[in-house]
Amino acid sequence: MTAARATGVEPWTPTELVTVMAARRLATTGVAFAGIGIPSAAAILARHTVAHDLYLVFESGTLGPRPTTLPRSVADEGLASTAHAIVSVPEVFSYWLAPERIELGILGAGQVDRFGNVNSTTIGEYSRPRVRLPGAGGAPEIMTACRATMVVALHSPRVFVERVDFVTTLGHGDGAGHRARLGLQTKGPKAVVTDLGVLEPDPETAELTLTALRHGATVDMVRGATGWHLAVAETLTYEPAPTDSELATLRGLERAAG
Repeated sequence: MTAARATGVEPWTPTELVTVMAARRLATTGVAFAGIGIPSAAAILARHTVAHDLYLVFESGTLGPRPTTLPRSVADEGLASTAHAIVSVPEVFSYWLAPERIELGILGAGQVDRFGNVNSTTIGEYSRPRVRLPGAGGAPEIMTACRATMVVALHSPRVFVERVDFVTTLGHGDGAGHRARLGLQTKGPKAVVTDLGVLEPDPETAELTLTALRHGATVDMVRGATGWHLAVAETLTYEPAPTDSELATLRGLERAAG
């Protein structure tokens, strides 16, 4: 038992926890298009733990990289130097992403609402924002064109709001059927993984519903960190704590990146 466990303090950060939880969900994924930050960390961790053959694609045009460090950006040398191929950005979006060849997109979020819509543009009114966020990047196309998407975020009322201030990336819009009415054939967000649990869209309403709790969390904790009255599945699953091996692998990837 580590000193942290002995004193009741968890021996991992919230970011490490959500990264491990998201990586585990990639065990059966064949091809993933990963955003930078926690999404790419989870995808790379999965390659080193549960999904050794996971084929990664990044919006910079790197296809099939096998990085041994966590990238600082989509143009990181560790992605380029280990890639099977490098193509132009228009090519990766036009020929790889657009024909629905990518099984799963993995995205972060500044805000997420109850229907899985994502805001990474602005907090507050668009014309007079309180905070200007990094922007869309390739997220709208990834959520639209990948067969399904997983969103990863740290759970707080600032992030999980009833309605996003700006729809950067369409999730399930106003609810069930919204994507289909727009002519979209892809599933959109099938899971939102946080440091408190996992939310999945209800099959009938598409409203995000708590389906899994992380180690040590309670329903009240998750509801208290959510900006709407969060629905809870009749049967919850429970996510085990990160193992020493998972944490050691993740921290090794971080140290190698300098």
